[in-house]
Amino acid sequence: MPLNQRPFLRATLRPLAATLAACALLSACGGDDDDGYPTLNGEKPLVVGHRGASGYRPEHTLASYQLAIDMGADFIEPDLVATKDGVLVARHEPNITNTTDVATRPEFADRKTTKTVDGVDETGWFASDFTLAELKTLFAKQTNAARDQSYNQQFRIPTLQEVLDLAKSESARLGRTVGVIPETKHPTFHVTLGLKLEDRLLDLLATYGYTQKSSPVIVQSFEVSNLKYLRSKSQIRLVQLVDGDSVDKNGVMQLVAPYDKPYDFAVAKDPRTFASLLTPEGLREIKTYADIIGPWKPYLIPTRQVDANNDGQPDDLNGDGKIDERDRVVMPATNVIKDAHAAGLMVVPYTFRSEVTGLPSDDKGDPVNEYKRFYAAGVDGVFSDFPDTALKAR
Repeated sequence: MPLNQRPFLRATLRPLAATLAACALLSACGGDDDDGYPTLNGEKPLVVGHRGASGYRPEHTLASYQLAIDMGADFIEPDLVATKDGVLVARHEPNITNTTDVATRPEFADRKTTKTVDGVDETGWFASDFTLAELKTLFAKQTNAARDQSYNQQFRIPTLQEVLDLAKSESARLGRTVGVIPETKHPTFHVTLGLKLEDRLLDLLATYGYTQKSSPVIVQSFEVSNLKYLRSKSQIRLVQLVDGDSVDKNGVMQLVAPYDKPYDFAVAKDPRTFASLLTPEGLREIKTYADIIGPWKPYLIPTRQVDANNDGQPDDLNGDGKIDERDRVVMPATNVIKDAHAAGLMVVPYTFRSEVTGLPSDDKGDPVNEYKRFYAAGVDGVFSDFPDTALKAR
């Protein structure tokens, strides 16, 4: 999911099939009965270790995934890109400049290049220009300067197969199912490279017998056409991710390219935006090919700035001399959760973090309060960099 995060009320009536599918999801991967949660099926919301336990370890490493599992996460989330030799590996983006030590490696200096990803030129080093063997010589690093940097230069880039093996072995050891929820990153970009992700992913999952809704794997994407393709080939559960660029002072979502719409919509000149997907009509269409929506959390419960004295400037609510999320206040929940549940879709928003600079004033510096607000609104799960905190709040 987007590095900067660009990057729910139970329906009273729903088809029996949707109920059974949702129940299978929870029972297979960590959820259990608990009256009082207004989720689609009344069970506890899932906790997804976003890129593992990326608040504590460099993201998308086996160490990060292991820590998330040890903390009790129901799912671990690897973002997938392809190597030059067609192997699926866990990296947040095709551009690996910020997540590895590649920029310090003189033997790869000539691999620095510029590529166009979703209509935007990016300069750096790209996974698709490296074989798996070459990528395995690199070390992962913590991308957030405010987080612990002491684990840099310790962990390698894992393949999806290694992540699946970890989840499978840990499920056996712990006596509970640890699910894997991979995201296909920039599918259209990979098609242009001749490295289409979907069939590679399905072929690998099939070797584990993961082909059904009951399988402990769910696949995500911000694009639409590749999810529809996956649905035509497999019954694996799917997540339609929903992005946005920013939120204005009044709590209104801003849609600016390339974060305004699925990139395959942009290529096809489809006028619909990400916001279009969250209308009742859009949600009903999503239900024809997916099982879950994964929206950026302001689509569900936005926040806004305050200007109590009407001087045209946002009020510094905490008096620290700067304006950030801590100076925003929580607004009422939108209808997205209610409408998604009415369509039979689960709702799992991203991304929950514990840094106080990202928490609105209502939370008083305690991330548990944010989780509880979203749990009370009816979300069916959360993507969290800090799965221990998400579980504490649950």
